[in-house]
Amino acid sequence: MEFKAAQIAALIAGEVEGNPEVCVNTFSKIEEAHAGALTFLANPKYTHHIYTTEASIVLVRRDFEATMPIKATLIRVDDPYAVLSKLLEFASQAMNPQPVGIEQPSHIAEGVAVPEDCYVGAFAYIGKGVTLGKGVKIYPQAYVGDNVTIGEGSIIYPGVKIYHGCQIGARCILHSGVVIGADGFGFAPLPDGSYHKIPQIGIVKIEDDVEIGANTTVDRATMGSTVVGRGTKLDNLIQAAHNTEIGSNTVIAAQAGIAGSTKIGDNCMIGGQVGFSGHIHVGNRVQIGAQSGIPNDVADGSTVMGYPAVPYSEFARQTVYIKNLQKLYKRVSDLEKLTKNN
Repeated sequence: MEFKAAQIAALIAGEVEGNPEVCVNTFSKIEEAHAGALTFLANPKYTHHIYTTEASIVLVRRDFEATMPIKATLIRVDDPYAVLSKLLEFASQAMNPQPVGIEQPSHIAEGVAVPEDCYVGAFAYIGKGVTLGKGVKIYPQAYVGDNVTIGEGSIIYPGVKIYHGCQIGARCILHSGVVIGADGFGFAPLPDGSYHKIPQIGIVKIEDDVEIGANTTVDRATMGSTVVGRGTKLDNLIQAAHNTEIGSNTVIAAQAGIAGSTKIGDNCMIGGQVGFSGHIHVGNRVQIGAQSGIPNDVADGSTVMGYPAVPYSEFARQTVYIKNLQKLYKRVSDLEKLTKNN
């Protein structure tokens, strides 16, 4: 599919600067773009590429000022990155029409109502008492256990496993390999050194507009619910243990691990490989740098990093100190030699 600059500008309320008739049929990074591609400039570090890019159209901010001639047609918008996201979504929908209907072989338990606009892929399993909202897409080899609820418009990709009783909200996306509702890691030590399994009888509640990346696991609660709040986005390979609660509109990058009964607030931004101790509280609007260890509560609005995590300014000072340790060691050693010789 091809679109002219004028058509794209009309779609996104942009302002064309250059040839409104130029056409594009693909997207590309600004440094790799070729004729027929649309790209964007949002990060000032990449500004120099706009003068050499072969892209036909570049999305830029409305206040962008060129210092050299530019070959490409510009479309000026308020936020190029946000606009690109909308265009990519539009292109994805056009290129990948949503499937509907029930493929065979698949198993749908007796009495489960499948709305007409839903999709159930081959080899999918849907257990007893399952409730499916309008427009739900369940791709091949997914498992939906007994009494699970999946809200309107949610997408369950191939190989997802949703254990019994769990609740998935509306417009959620669960990527391949996600496991919702496996048993929490609960074992009682016995006098002989063995462990007795503690039954996990709670559920997982995934609220509306949540996206969960491939091979992430959210364990069911021992009692009550493990909760992922509305609008939260979890990356690949994250472990959320039993009875954790993650607030609304929080983003967590890959390989983070959240121990049992930890509560994370709203609008937090958490880097990759962050580890949380159990039974702690992380406030709202908290930012945590990658590979940090969180052993204690974190107050609202904090920015922390390190292992164990400390305020970012303190972490920066510690990093400088560590870099100077060799010089400090040499100075102390030289002073000791001087004192000894005197």
